[in-house]
Amino acid sequence: MPTAAASVRSNVGLASELRFGVMRLRRRLVRERHPDNDLSLSAMAVLFGLNRFGDLTVGALAAREQVRPPSMTRTVTTLAEAGLVERLAHPTDGRQVVVRLTDAGKTLIEADRVRRDRWLSRRLAELSAEERDVLRRAAPILQRIADSDQPDDHA
Repeated sequence: MPTAAASVRSNVGLASELRFGVMRLRRRLVRERHPDNDLSLSAMAVLFGLNRFGDLTVGALAAREQVRPPSMTRTVTTLAEAGLVERLAHPTDGRQVVVRLTDAGKTLIEADRVRRDRWLSRRLAELSAEERDVLRRAAPILQRIADSDQPDDHA
């Protein structure tokens, strides 16, 4: 059986190690959510998307989150009922609705972000300067991989 160091030399081995590490980090960051936040992860993703990209239609939100528009409509309804987003008339297409993050939504995601960033910053401080430099260089690469629109070939 190959060692971990040997297995990451191949793309498949590296993919396996990255997948495992990223999944564990994601689970840990989920546990670091603000204790007052009982929203689903998909609802939080919608709020973070609106914060990052600005007002979006329900269809654009559904595409970004890779869900069907009816599912996104239900999520937006829940968020609107909680006062975290508001629905606005589309400026040029009366059939569409634009979703905007409210101040309450911004406050919620900021509290959540601060708590998670604080936890991760403490973990980063435990690393050597060289390890932090590796992560600093890897962060935009991981983001580019995550943002890739390449179809999955399931090969």
